[in-house]
Amino acid sequence: MHAERIVRIVAGSFVILSLSLGVEASPLFISKYFLFFTAFVGLNLFQSGFTRICPLNNILAKFGVKNSSC
Repeated sequence: MHAERIVRIVAGSFVILSLSLGVEASPLFISKYFLFFTAFVGLNLFQSGFTRICPLNNILAKFGVKNSSC
């Protein structure tokens, strides 16, 4: 599996989890402050679209996960 796909899976999982924990209508609700984590993930994805700098991608590269050749 390539790093880009892992980054998308992890980001999507974090968004779903933090929304589940931060929205009051959710049965898993803990605190509305989990929505800050959702915003952080979204802002990180937004900035990485412009700057091509992604912390998770850098971490995965150190573990030897290759970037896609596309």
